[in-house]
This record gives sequence, C-alpha cells and structure tokens, in this order.
Amino acid sequence: MTGHTDPNRLFTITELSEEVGATPRAIRFYEAKGLLAPKRAGQNRVYTYRDRARLLIILRGKRLGFSLALIKQYLDLYDADPTRKGQLPHLLRGSRQRIAELEAQRLDLEVTLDELREIEQMTLDAMRRLGVPEPDAGAGS
Repeated sequence: MTGHTDPNRLFTITELSEEVGATPRAIRFYEAKGLLAPKRAGQNRVYTYRDRARLLIILRGKRLGFSLALIKQYLDLYDADPTRKGQLPHLLRGSRQRIAELEAQRLDLEVTLDELREIEQMTLDAMRRLGVPEPDAGAGS
C-alpha cells in the first residue's frame, strides 16, 4: 500500500483496487450497498483518502466475518458522531457476538473432527482385518 500517507490523494477505481487488494467489481458492489460514495470527475469515479479508509474497514470487517449490514451501521455511526462514542459500544457488541459465533463453530468443528477420526480408525481397523491395503495419503480415491 503506497498512497496511504497523502490525505489529499485521489484514486481511480483501478488504483484503489490495487492499493487495498480488492477487485474493482467488489468496490462497485460496496458502492451499490451504500458503503462507499465516491465523487465523480466527469464519467470517472474518484476515491478520496476517506473512501480508502472506509474500504479498508469494510474489507477488515468482511475478513472477520461481519455482515455488510453491521459494517454499514458501524460506518454510519462514525459519520454521525466523529467522537466515536456511539461507534465503540457498537463495535464491542459486534465483536463479542462474532467471538461467540466463532467459539460455537470451533466446538462444532472439534466434535466433527472427533467423529471423523473415529470413523477413520474404524475404517482402518476393518481394512486391516480384511487385508485391504491402505491407499497412499496423497491419493484421492
């Protein structure tokens, strides 16, 4: 990321996509959802430093598993209150909810892995009893 130090810099959609690692299509999608609102220079979209910052927040939120609706609420709160007094509790609630969801998923994964390991062991035992050779680890089926 190269252009993040100049708050007056303007980006084309291509430059912004290269800068943050998102596709132009994704950026247009976020625009359509009301998360970004670039200015226009003739027919071209022009993105500001603020748009870049918003896009980074959107991408981080998506990477962490937050819905676009929750990300939009967060960004709208920031726009309404630059002191962040409303934004921080919202972020805390969202983070705690996401942590709880991921913890539940982790428990589900552990149960599933235990069951699969049990099936794997039962299958290996049956194969040994029947004299079926174990396939190579890299071979699919």
